[in-house]
Amino acid sequence: MDSNQPIITQSDLRHAISQLETKRDEEAILLKAQFKVAYESVKPINLIKSTFREVTSSSEMKDNVLGTTVGLAAGMLSKVLFVGLSANPLRRLAGSILMFGVTNLVTRNGANTGGMVRKFLSGITRRRNTAGKHLSSGDSV
Repeated sequence: MDSNQPIITQSDLRHAISQLETKRDEEAILLKAQFKVAYESVKPINLIKSTFREVTSSSEMKDNVLGTTVGLAAGMLSKVLFVGLSANPLRRLAGSILMFGVTNLVTRNGANTGGMVRKFLSGITRRRNTAGKHLSSGDSV
């Protein structure tokens, strides 16, 4: 029986009620399924997973994380090279300031950093080589 047809007999009424009950049952099943999906999506672990998926799928975010990681590593390396095993608090403070500066420099200038690092390292090795030549030639320091 079509829902637009008028209900005239008791049989028509029973049939219309039966159709409405069937429709109600089907919609209740769909509502329960939708509720289950919504409930699963707001669980804390699923929120964390979905956020992590969004972050890792974004190439811009990957580049930012990579740049920051490289910046932190370069900063820490520069501090270790500058401070070494020194227990001098001023040298350690200067090393921390150097670490902060290098980290910011590398993080902000990610693409240009490779050339700067190569120049810095070649300058250090050149200084060490020239200092080693002076010492090996018998000159006093």
